[in-house]
Amino acid sequence: MKPTFELLKRDTTSGARLGKLTTPHGTIDTPVFMPVGTQGTVKGLVPERVKELGAKIILGNTYHLYLRPGHELIRDFGGLHRFMNWDGPILTDSGGFQIYSLATLRKLEEEGATFQSHIDGSTHFIGPEKCIEIQEAIGSDIMMCLDECLPYPATRDYAEKSLGMTTRWAKRCKDARKSDNQALFGISQGGMYGELRERGIAELTTIGFDGYALGGLSVGEPKELMWETVGKSAPLLPEEKPRYLMGVGTPEDIVECVYCGIDMFDCVMPTRNARNGMLFTNGRKIAIRNAHYRDDESPLDSECDCYTCKNYSRAYLRHLFIAREILAIVLNTIHNVRHFIRLMEKIREAIKNDDYENFRRDFKSKNSDVDTD
Repeated sequence: MKPTFELLKRDTTSGARLGKLTTPHGTIDTPVFMPVGTQGTVKGLVPERVKELGAKIILGNTYHLYLRPGHELIRDFGGLHRFMNWDGPILTDSGGFQIYSLATLRKLEEEGATFQSHIDGSTHFIGPEKCIEIQEAIGSDIMMCLDECLPYPATRDYAEKSLGMTTRWAKRCKDARKSDNQALFGISQGGMYGELRERGIAELTTIGFDGYALGGLSVGEPKELMWETVGKSAPLLPEEKPRYLMGVGTPEDIVECVYCGIDMFDCVMPTRNARNGMLFTNGRKIAIRNAHYRDDESPLDSECDCYTCKNYSRAYLRHLFIAREILAIVLNTIHNVRHFIRLMEKIREAIKNDDYENFRRDFKSKNSDVDTD
């Protein structure tokens, strides 16, 4: 069964969309947030808990799974679903961003990327064909093309040359594909140059993919520039295909970019912030280590329906975090992941009711900066 996408509704007050993405491992209502399970695990949570929190799809990473434990081993176990005991859909990132982040440890050429492992320094090569081979062995429901993620800032000349290579890599990825039951998404690059983004999207559309992603964003550029780039690029993507904004972002980013027409999001923020004691609530972010929560009997978020908020006080959560107990990470992660999933539920309901413009305005008025007390 090849994944399919159905566009169900367009919000009349914005570019927001409702859709249904059907895969061999389940159906996903969009807009959707995908918790990141880089190495075959959403950090701090067993797969059953991830499902209980309402997550319909998770993300794994080709680069990390290739290095450890190895895609051949995962294939021998019957794929990542069986290996990690997750029966829902999985999207795998191509590893392009991780290779980009290696900086001095990698070399990019037309054939692909040569890089040193961040684990043991060993030398490896991944080109478009190898990227697809790895993802087919992993058995993800959605594969991503290999691309070059640009730094910010990047000169126009560099961005243009990189875009050309990314487009050629995309064509090679499609040609290398053998699996009929895995979707393949192309990735738009071009930096912050609108005309390059437009050209790249047109070229990707000509090649033809099952979905399209905007990459190379949230790499250090001002937030307003990111929103502007998404706002101009998203409408250029094929309307009948899912639109994925890679590595973004904060609840504020998600609300703004759904408004522009984006359907899919992922970010490490919910789990990473949980491990650092930064917790999302309806209105502000809470630094749970702060002293004034020492005797606070209230739940973390009175509006949240997660296990953490139903059973534990802010005082207890602070105690666990200060004491460096493992349970602090677990309870914090449960809450943060559920917060993002609940946000997507609210977003879909607003679009269904043709009320997304009001939802967006109310969200902006209620959400403030981090708790600094």
